[in-house]
Amino acid sequence: MLDIARGDRFTLVERKANKMNEEVARSKKQNLVSHLKKLDSLLVAFSGGVDSTFLLVVAHQVLGEKVVAVTARSVIHPGREGEDAAAFARERGIRHLVFSSEEMSLLEFVSNGPDRCYHCKRHLVQALFKIAREHGIKNVAHGANTDDLKDYRPGFRAADEAGVLAPLIDAELNKEEIRFLSKEMGLPTWDKPPMPCLASRIPYGSPITGGKLKMIEEAERFLLDQGFREVRVRHHGAVARIEVGSAEQEKIMANGLRQATVDKFRKIGFEHVALDLEGYLAGKMNRALGKEQ
Repeated sequence: MLDIARGDRFTLVERKANKMNEEVARSKKQNLVSHLKKLDSLLVAFSGGVDSTFLLVVAHQVLGEKVVAVTARSVIHPGREGEDAAAFARERGIRHLVFSSEEMSLLEFVSNGPDRCYHCKRHLVQALFKIAREHGIKNVAHGANTDDLKDYRPGFRAADEAGVLAPLIDAELNKEEIRFLSKEMGLPTWDKPPMPCLASRIPYGSPITGGKLKMIEEAERFLLDQGFREVRVRHHGAVARIEVGSAEQEKIMANGLRQATVDKFRKIGFEHVALDLEGYLAGKMNRALGKEQ
């Protein structure tokens, strides 16, 4: 159970109010187990995030050696994420493969249109199915959950078209439930902030380049090393727009850190550094799509 004394996000009041929800979450987990038991073998697209980690662990508990985790290595993914994923699989004794996904070779991706994620995901799942065939694995799954159905996610459409399984959606699990169940299972990722690919920091229509991605990764790494949890550095040409959690905005404006951030970002290559007063919000870059539509 959760450790209330340590100040976890699930306070005693919240737990009492959501007791039925906890039982529903556990029931959904059993549904997930039932779905997984029907599979002969499974390749899990493993990013090391909350959802794919939860799916991988449950699948490994159900299917054992018939499960393999596969992680894409690319300039669009923060290096530390790949390192964390590899360490987790190694500690759990889960077979883990890493491959170079090479999205930057796709013109449809680097041109950065609204459908960039569709082309990226289609390219990715083709590689995943190829790996699955080479290792005699019959099914490929990713960690999409029901909350992913609420946002603009063209990548999910590509995965669905290719026949990628979404066991968490089949079990009707949402992000909050996955975090709760991950906490109960003792998974270190239970409260891990989301970390989509670095290309999501570049506005649609602005070409994706290796140089921009490197700048973004270095800038975000600097802020994460300062102890920030929710961080996005949006690349607007010469301007870096920083998004942090609303509770952390005062921290970044503290005299020493504010100047250190400006100095670091200037060294990285940004001419101007701006703080988004609205703070971090997932999917904020998709607002431009709504205006177009």
